[in-house]
Amino acid sequence: MSLSYIGTQLTIYVGSTILIAGILGNGINIFIFSSVRTYRNTPSTFYFLVGSIHNLLYLAINLTFRIVSVGSGFDLTRTSLAWCRARSFFLSTCSAISFTCSCLATIDQFLATSQSAHLRRYSKIELAYRIVLVTMVVWYLQGIPWILYQNISPISTTCARTNAIYAIYVSVYLLLVLCVIPVVVMIGFGFLTYRNIRLTIALAELRADRQLAKMTLIQVVLVIISIIPYGINNAYGLITTGMTKDANRILIESFVSTIVSLISYLYYMGGFYMFLISSSRFRHVMSFNNHYSNETLTQQERGTQRRRATASALLYNSLSNSDDDLSESQHSNRINKDPVYQDDSFFFY
Repeated sequence: MSLSYIGTQLTIYVGSTILIAGILGNGINIFIFSSVRTYRNTPSTFYFLVGSIHNLLYLAINLTFRIVSVGSGFDLTRTSLAWCRARSFFLSTCSAISFTCSCLATIDQFLATSQSAHLRRYSKIELAYRIVLVTMVVWYLQGIPWILYQNISPISTTCARTNAIYAIYVSVYLLLVLCVIPVVVMIGFGFLTYRNIRLTIALAELRADRQLAKMTLIQVVLVIISIIPYGINNAYGLITTGMTKDANRILIESFVSTIVSLISYLYYMGGFYMFLISSSRFRHVMSFNNHYSNETLTQQERGTQRRRATASALLYNSLSNSDDDLSESQHSNRINKDPVYQDDSFFFY
């Protein structure tokens, strides 16, 4: 049994499993983050919503056609120049936007849990809207060279980079933008967020440290497992460009690239399952949505659900002692307006 045959079978069966699980998981993420009012108004979950949409697009555009081409031998990028360029454009932009949103969500959690009121003010949904808009414009503009310099090679009849400088740019882009920068940002701000939580009494009373630490660390672990091998493989390819290789080495490298590529798809597929495993709040929202629509809940019912999930009664009692003249609704408004007390954001990253 050759490595080529094994790689083909892995692509078809493992790839199909990842595709189905990814479409299902990202679809549920999109439904939850867009239908639950509290999460629509939280910056970090808005970033997750945008990221899930682009994860879904990435899997549908890339993995679907890869499985079809490997399984049937029909590759549309070999016969259609328009699809060759369009596929390259969407893959470069969808992956970059997804990683950027993951980084932004981590940064937002750092801001939301900061002891500095000045930093907490930057964790606002209005600002998140503007940041995402700028992010999408920048990455879509960056994708223009992928349209201009992708062509069907007359020699190999494959969709290839025909410009030498552009080919080097793509290799560096894949290494930095899709590996090094996201890993460094998520690890760095994840650590800073965890430190903020440990130093902030209010967050400790909300028990947000345990939930947030678990979700952050698991998400970082997912990125490390799925993306770092992809970055190493791209770095190896960049270093060995121009070297003479025999047929056996080329076969081995092709097999390794297949394995690494499949592993990298775990990032685009695994977000929902990481949230489901690590967050009781996320599981609670899923089960709750099976019976009621969050949009029809009264303010008192939403408060009850939050108190059961986060033990926020401790914080409420603390506020009551210091502000006896405030009504219950004013206490609730005070909690909801300050990013430090927005418990829902802490249960999603």
